[in-house]
Amino acid sequence: RNATPITLLIIDVDNFKSYNDKLGHPAGDACLQKVANALQRNVRRAGEFVARIGGEEFAVVTSLPSADEVIALAERLRQEIIALDIQHASSPTGTVTISIGATTIMQHSGPISAKGLIAQADAALYQAKNQGRNRTVSVLLESPAKT
Repeated sequence: RNATPITLLIIDVDNFKSYNDKLGHPAGDACLQKVANALQRNVRRAGEFVARIGGEEFAVVTSLPSADEVIALAERLRQEIIALDIQHASSPTGTVTISIGATTIMQHSGPISAKGLIAQADAALYQAKNQGRNRTVSVLLESPAKT
């Protein structure tokens, strides 16, 4: 509406199935609540929001004006989860971490459907997971994506 960039971050709690299997669903639910609260504390601008999109996945929508600010937000979110220091024996770090896939549409990149935006962010998330988890992969869409 304001011709500003829009970014979708899809966030996955790393190795959550093993956390849930080992500690049980009540502990898993408590972990997800802590993660959600930490994400919400760091999403503060007007129009930004956090949503749980299923299982151990969350989404953040923001309109940060630059790719550098998107990366800074993602890193702040990732560090905030690490700082929670939720013990996770199946994690390489020993604590709960997150992987983030981010897609930013610039005003000059042309139209993209919501489905296309989600597909791009999801692909970035899978790149982050395939690269070892506990990291962010960000994609800047400069030209129209057809989906």
